[in-house]
Amino acid sequence: MNDIIRQLEEKREKAHLGGGQKRIDSQHAKGKLTARERIELFLDDGSFEEWDMFKEHRCTDFGMDAEHVPGDGVVTGYGTVNGRLVFVFSQDFTVFGGSLSETQAEKICKVMDHAMKVGAPVIGLNDSGGARIQEGVASLGGYADVFQRNVMASGVIPQISLIMGPCAGGAVYSPAMTDFIFMVKDSSYMFVTGPEVVKTVTHEEVTAEQLGGAVTHNTKSGVADLAFENDVEALMMTRRLISFLPGSNRDKPPVVPCDDAADRLDQSLDTLVPSNANQSYDMKELIFKIVDDSDFFELQPDYAKNIIIGLARMEGSTVGIVANQPLVLAGCLDIKSSIKAARFVRFCDAFNIPVVTLVDVPGFMPGTSQEYGGIIKHGAKLLYAYAECTVPKVTLITRKAYGGAYDVMSSKHLRGDVNFAWPSAEIAVMGPKGAVEIIFRDEKGDPEKIAEREAEYKAKFANPFVAGARGFIDDVIMPNETRKRICRSLAMLKDKQIDNPWRKHGNIPL
Repeated sequence: MNDIIRQLEEKREKAHLGGGQKRIDSQHAKGKLTARERIELFLDDGSFEEWDMFKEHRCTDFGMDAEHVPGDGVVTGYGTVNGRLVFVFSQDFTVFGGSLSETQAEKICKVMDHAMKVGAPVIGLNDSGGARIQEGVASLGGYADVFQRNVMASGVIPQISLIMGPCAGGAVYSPAMTDFIFMVKDSSYMFVTGPEVVKTVTHEEVTAEQLGGAVTHNTKSGVADLAFENDVEALMMTRRLISFLPGSNRDKPPVVPCDDAADRLDQSLDTLVPSNANQSYDMKELIFKIVDDSDFFELQPDYAKNIIIGLARMEGSTVGIVANQPLVLAGCLDIKSSIKAARFVRFCDAFNIPVVTLVDVPGFMPGTSQEYGGIIKHGAKLLYAYAECTVPKVTLITRKAYGGAYDVMSSKHLRGDVNFAWPSAEIAVMGPKGAVEIIFRDEKGDPEKIAEREAEYKAKFANPFVAGARGFIDDVIMPNETRKRICRSLAMLKDKQIDNPWRKHGNIPL
């Protein structure tokens, strides 16, 4: 018995040492934590239950049979975040560069399968050089096994990927299918083909950071949701994100006790919208003033800035916020913003998170680049997402809601539950100037007549009352009472039940 215990201790010690002290020091020198340090920081103290610590690879080719490390380059198991169950896997770059073997894939699949059984989020801490080349197709098969589980878990349990080192080739597709991707600046990157291959094929000179670094994916591609300065910040912010989310699609999001009164008024909102319709204002000011304790967890803040998405709480319960941003492109919807918002709305719908939509949208972005890029199909993604969405939907029009963009932004016609407007709202097919120039094109040569017609159009349509008269707007509210009215609406809708027709799945315009 003593001999077995000694062997156990030796194996545990070897597993904890990973690739050895020299490689651990190298990891630290790059400003990165080790796989175990990351888990220790991320989970509640003492809550981690590790699985498969002793599992080793079975490869005998290319001298691999001479080197075995218990755990085989990934630490897996479960624990708690703020007392709530989560499953986690953390790739260990000190062991064979964190490369994915058949064995490593089996370990990852095991925690994913269990997370599905019990209904708990899966968090992947990715730091890997890619497929383990010595294993050939067995490694590729391992990736595909993980991909299949990503797809089956999608919309069932939250999946979060932290990219904390290299993530290249086939390895990028598992994070791409998860709900959120967080990256670390200067130490993580993602790309399908690396700089050397790019140079060979396209003759482009590009660094790994330029091609797939955290800043690139948070500003240019939209692949990632947030970028952080270091591992510690990334892990702490992931804990914060989890606090907003349910364990699975069978649960409602957690409710947090709140001292911020639901009927709080904010008089400063009465002057938020400028009297000049061509002047901009910051929609984030409205968000901060209506959510609990001004606590807003924004996602993709540096990508498609003309739309704002993120999570907040109202009366202690999680809500998803989607808002046009008049400061950027006048709040127009374009290809990038439509895709960004559509994916977020679908996430909220999958996990029982009500959607609050704040509207100030003059229309879809015009131009050849948008049309050639497929704005028709991409804009339809947002339309589809809102129309399919069955969670409580509360919409507020603060100023412009023109044309098809009015329809798309969670209008009453797309089963919006409660639709409010401020007195400054303008709900029309298009802006007064453009409308008058089309309707009265024969009078274009007479500036006085056109000005008269514009004033007439404004009086008739540049207000919320025509839509209100048809029941498309439930109430015109004072800006200062926005929080109170939205909180009341969400409380009324908390037991909402609505089902879409049975189908295998819809065919969203991808």
